Amino acid sequence: MLTAVKIAVSGRVQGVGFRPFVFQLADKYQLKGTVQNNMDGVKIHLEGDSEAIQLFLSDLKKKAPRLSKINEILVQQTEPFGLVDFTIIASERSGASMLVIPIDSAVCEDCLDEMNDPNDFRFHYPFINCTQCGPRYTIIEELPYDRPYTSMKTFSMCDDCRREYEDPTNRRHHAQPIACPKCGPKVQLLKRNGVEIDSENPIMEAIQRLKAGKIVAIKGIGGYHLACDASNEQAVTTLRNRKQRPNRPLAVMIASIQTAMEMAVVNDAERELLTSPESPIVVLKKHEQYQLAEGVAPGMGTIGIMLPYTPLHHLLFSDASLSCLVMTSANPSGMPILYKDAEAFHYLAGITDYYLVHNREILHPVDDSVVQINDGTRDFLRRSRGYVPDPFSTNVDVSGIVALSGQQKTTFTIGRNEQTFVGPHIGDLENIETINHYQQELDHLLKWIDTPKSVAVIDAHPGYQVQKLVKEYEFEEIFEVQHHHAHMAGCLEEHSIEGKAFGIILDGTGYGHDGNIWGFEILYGDAGEYERIAHLEYTPLPGSEKCIREPWRNAAAMLISQHNEQGVELAKAIFTDKTDQIDILKMMIAKNINTVYAGTCGRLFDAVSALCGVTKVSSYDGEAAILLAELADEQLIYNPYLFDLEEKDIFTINFSKMTKEIAIDVLAKKDAALISGRFHETIVQSIILAMEQLIKKMPNANRKIILSGGSFHNRYLRKRLTSELKERGFSVYVPEKVPCNDGGLSYGQLVVAAAKRSARGCVLESQLR
Repeated sequence: MLTAVKIAVSGRVQGVGFRPFVFQLADKYQLKGTVQNNMDGVKIHLEGDSEAIQLFLSDLKKKAPRLSKINEILVQQTEPFGLVDFTIIASERSGASMLVIPIDSAVCEDCLDEMNDPNDFRFHYPFINCTQCGPRYTIIEELPYDRPYTSMKTFSMCDDCRREYEDPTNRRHHAQPIACPKCGPKVQLLKRNGVEIDSENPIMEAIQRLKAGKIVAIKGIGGYHLACDASNEQAVTTLRNRKQRPNRPLAVMIASIQTAMEMAVVNDAERELLTSPESPIVVLKKHEQYQLAEGVAPGMGTIGIMLPYTPLHHLLFSDASLSCLVMTSANPSGMPILYKDAEAFHYLAGITDYYLVHNREILHPVDDSVVQINDGTRDFLRRSRGYVPDPFSTNVDVSGIVALSGQQKTTFTIGRNEQTFVGPHIGDLENIETINHYQQELDHLLKWIDTPKSVAVIDAHPGYQVQKLVKEYEFEEIFEVQHHHAHMAGCLEEHSIEGKAFGIILDGTGYGHDGNIWGFEILYGDAGEYERIAHLEYTPLPGSEKCIREPWRNAAAMLISQHNEQGVELAKAIFTDKTDQIDILKMMIAKNINTVYAGTCGRLFDAVSALCGVTKVSSYDGEAAILLAELADEQLIYNPYLFDLEEKDIFTINFSKMTKEIAIDVLAKKDAALISGRFHETIVQSIILAMEQLIKKMPNANRKIILSGGSFHNRYLRKRLTSELKERGFSVYVPEKVPCNDGGLSYGQLVVAAAKRSARGCVLESQLR
């Protein structure tokens, strides 16, 4: 019996070969009708045998393309039109957008096979792609996602490409970035002065220069990288000197998974991440056979590795003698990612020797994502390329809520219906360039997602740039959210935890309601409200930000404040070249001159790192804590130092006994790795003791615990705390979809605002009754 249905499919269904997939299904089951992209997703009209339609619907759910992600399929009976075939019709561009914006994807194996086939007309073509791979988000100008509204619009398809594009049975059917050597983007190798090097094979020319120790700026999918031979110590040193990046680890791109496994220890979960369509940088433990230049990741037991994710990258490794490249973001320190050619030529002058460029414009820059497997779970350090702006589902309506994050590692999160869209990693809002970049990307996503500007959510810190930035938008109201409540709330939402829970938040900086800097808290509450029930004892930071940049100051101030004259003597004995400055710090603390008070895990790590001589002055954010953490062996359990748990207004953890013991161990020249391990275990045991005491006072409390804040990237802390808490009957949850650092802050802010708005609505409704 002839019947007809209308089908609406929402989710990630554009830019992923969904319409060709639908076409082929319709052909398989001999159905007539149409398929169309629109601002909601994909609309399908089907006519044919009712049983065939049911089989079609079953395959639609089970066999969708690998890059697609279906959120909802709505089916409605309708009248047949008597259509005689099945066609893909032009996109409908009117109406409010409900689209999920397609994400960039690593080149697929089918395209690589063609690219390496001498008989294929795309042999060695660096922009080969299909419906299952290639650029998406980075080239989109407007939605829906169609070629005329991308940066590919300037490249007219040749007859061969058009034939594939229009053939419903071809895997490049409606692949919007389709191209070939005749009609697509081209690569050029330029000298430092911008003059093109005349060559039939610019990529091979670039390879020869990389092998000769030169630095090459490479334009990729989401921006520019700086590349050099990762096995060449002199080249790595030159890159560091020119970029003024003395110590921070550099990411490397390695030719194949086999080579990666020779450089690092790779487990199954890490291998899956490395070879995934998202192709992030994966932080791995160095292998015993690790042979890269020491300057790639100095003092580190780990290395950030990614595999080639564009055809151009794969071609750079076509010479077997070049198997590992440093591939670091090309932006100068503190600046946003470089993606415009003119800006790259300006800012990279004096840094790079050559530019390997192409003429496909990048419209939306994205940094590489960075992730690690931490205690068996995925742990994002940076969520960007390959993952954004893919949405998360929520349990409540979040329409009109826009969360703007804080100051460091900023992202933004936009709510629409029951979806949240977390934007790309932007960086620290410390200069006009980064702020402009932030606003540009926010404005684009606000336009595409098309949600009202009802509620803006910002960090409660009065000195953060978002306090000014939010005033440039016309929101109906503004919510301020405490930093650590946001960290906790995001994880609660991610794991669909209902009711109240504990939150252990270990972080670097979070503005507290008492005016001090928080960052070592135990909270109890839900997304709507919380109570602070334990924290770290405050210690002074004389000079404020200067103590963060120079951790020795923080360490000396901690000893002075905790141990008075004995602390002064200990500080002078350890920091022998700073005795005069230590006297000044003592005076500043006594007279409260330019001194703030902090109780944060980040500053505690900084102080101990400086005491151990690991990092007295930081060259990048988190350096002192990262290098100290590298010394602790997560496979061991250490004996903790002494500490006190004091019951004041709330439980307070006091580490003054620990800092004195550490200072004595340092002066006795005890091994820094042992000191680090014992320090880590002291943090673990202090929190465990606090939780044991809290649960005695709160016997009816929910025994679910959130671990969040940037310090939980630390492998030892996460593993040991999780183990100890589970032994005591707690259920432990960590962020897995967004970073536990401030890269996940905006997501948590939106969750808090949604909960408060929902609660307020319930109150108003009950009052009306």
